[in-house]
Amino acid sequence: MKIDLRELLTLSTVPGIGSTRLINLLSHFKDSHLAIKAPAKELVHVPGIEKKTALNFVNFFRDSGADHAKRFVDEQLSRLNKAEARVITYWDKEFPPNLKNIYDPPAFLFVRGKLKENDRYSVALVGTRTASEYGRQMAEQLAHDFAKIGITTVSGLARGIDTVVHVATLKGGGRTIGVVGSGVDVMYPPENKDLAERIIDNGALLSEFNMGAKPDASNFPRRNRIVSGISLGTVIIETAVEGGAMITASLAFDQNREVFAVPGMVSDKRTSGSNLLIKQEKAMLVESVEDVIEVLASQLKPVIKSPDGKKKQAPPQLSIFEQRLYEAMDDTPIHIDALAEKAATTTADALVQLLSLEFKGVVRQSPGKMFRRVS
Repeated sequence: MKIDLRELLTLSTVPGIGSTRLINLLSHFKDSHLAIKAPAKELVHVPGIEKKTALNFVNFFRDSGADHAKRFVDEQLSRLNKAEARVITYWDKEFPPNLKNIYDPPAFLFVRGKLKENDRYSVALVGTRTASEYGRQMAEQLAHDFAKIGITTVSGLARGIDTVVHVATLKGGGRTIGVVGSGVDVMYPPENKDLAERIIDNGALLSEFNMGAKPDASNFPRRNRIVSGISLGTVIIETAVEGGAMITASLAFDQNREVFAVPGMVSDKRTSGSNLLIKQEKAMLVESVEDVIEVLASQLKPVIKSPDGKKKQAPPQLSIFEQRLYEAMDDTPIHIDALAEKAATTTADALVQLLSLEFKGVVRQSPGKMFRRVS
């Protein structure tokens, strides 16, 4: 793949060429220069580009579009340099792998700070801008605990819950990623300017919006899909039914990501959305980080640490019979009858051994005589 930054930004100015078409365009031609110079008869072979769009594309560069694009690109490059920011593309190694797997990933991201390999093991924590003291306490506790076990947190750098998440993560010595609904050189809210600089030093600020872009209301739903898409799961800490965090939860669900919610007082409108998600069984109830880790255990194994910064201890020594049952299970719940058959034992004997495994903390039973490993 050969992509020139100036040509990439130029292509992004063409009317009708959004992220999906831009990804398809460059994936087809494998060269940004060839994409710009492509005739309409070749463009129509690109998925998502029909004849009308192809003709508009060609005419854009024949008419005054090229001059407009040059002015735009010059401004963007100047702003990038001033803000010490950069662009990473869908094809770059640094591009978040989780984000590649959503149905509408951005073709490129503006970045300040640094993304690391272990940031793929991240969890998003989001919530209302008008947080209660309870919401703030839960956000602080969860973010701090995730930091202590080596999990990167993701949020939107907004007032309220988002701000608490970023601050608590940094305080806990962890990494955090702020996904903003403006250009990465436009700090919103303005009082978070110092916080943004700390995030850049201990994580990254990301945006798909152009340098200098203002935080328009229409930007935030698109921003939210990146918050959820970059993460393995999303925790809704506190939100009303009509809150923006509900959009993030819906996007996470559509992206086939795990959704969690912290329960709140039924009389508080600020927690009505969180409670509704739990009631409708669209989100799993969360009281502590352990509730999240249990669900994401298989995905978090490469990075998870104990709160004191050390790797988790090996499981306790098991008997031959316990080991047989333990090896017949994984993180997915399995019914006792199926488990006994898989382990070549009787249901009665399996129950005895499983009780011992539960006492040792390596197996957990769920309603309906379902069992799974505790990683």
